[in-house]
Amino acid sequence: MRALLTFCCCLLAAIANAQTTFPLYQSLPPGGIASPDEETKDKDNNRFLTSIPTLTSYLPAKDNATGAAVLIIPGGGYHVVVLQKEGINIAEYFAKQGIAAFVLKYRLPSDKIMQDKSSGPLQDAQEAIKIIRARAAEWNIDTARVGVMGFSAGGHLASTLGTHFDRPVLAANAGLNLRPDFMVLVYPVISMEKDLTHAGSRKYLLGEHPDETNIKYYSNDRQVTRHTPPTLLFHTGDDKVVDVDNTLTFYQALRHQHVPAEMHIYPEGDHGFVLKLPVEGWMQIIMKWLGRTGMLNPGNPLLQGGTGQLY
Repeated sequence: MRALLTFCCCLLAAIANAQTTFPLYQSLPPGGIASPDEETKDKDNNRFLTSIPTLTSYLPAKDNATGAAVLIIPGGGYHVVVLQKEGINIAEYFAKQGIAAFVLKYRLPSDKIMQDKSSGPLQDAQEAIKIIRARAAEWNIDTARVGVMGFSAGGHLASTLGTHFDRPVLAANAGLNLRPDFMVLVYPVISMEKDLTHAGSRKYLLGEHPDETNIKYYSNDRQVTRHTPPTLLFHTGDDKVVDVDNTLTFYQALRHQHVPAEMHIYPEGDHGFVLKLPVEGWMQIIMKWLGRTGMLNPGNPLLQGGTGQLY
């Protein structure tokens, strides 16, 4: 009995050590507005408005670590952060597979807490990937195998990170590598065009009457280049919240720029369909894709900017 108790205590200690939450910034975020933190959460651990963005690490056991890492960006229409189902649950799975996972609790766009609400979330995402690479040695991570995964509006933020990596929000990050090495986008908002976007995400990010410059800038299908990271996409044809044309349009943009991409479109399931499935079931598709693309192993020519074939 004593041996079992000791084992359980060691196991709990290991889990506690593997999960750490820390703020993205040491003080007020650059461009932030000082205000009392108003964070609230509901029974499902969904987070609402907060002025303190954080990153939570979920690290694999050293003897199981692949060296790969993923920044996870939950969705919520830029109005809420679906932290548990589109963040924590996913991170725990990745860590079991030997992939270091980091859940981003980004600032939701609001004039109350930031000077430019359209760029605030992107600033946090860029800061997060910068931190992951800066502390890569500490976390046993290969800096050439750091990707991003986003859900719904979090998919918009993830794809913004993947298409705007050469345009840092903060001047201090100029010259740093902010490019994800891969993207996994799950029922993502891609476009800010009125007839294609998710209306709520557009309103919260860009306001009621956005100008054409911002609409184009944050329509990420229009920002794809040949340097956009390899991408895996998931969606359903009957999604009544975020039209599947977001995924189709992004896939076409990737294809036209010769960016390696894979797309899984299911006939039904509606928005959030993967949340109704066991995590270990549908995420096997991601693990196989990461294996094929070389992200689970060093030495892949794509990671050095080469032109190696994925299949």
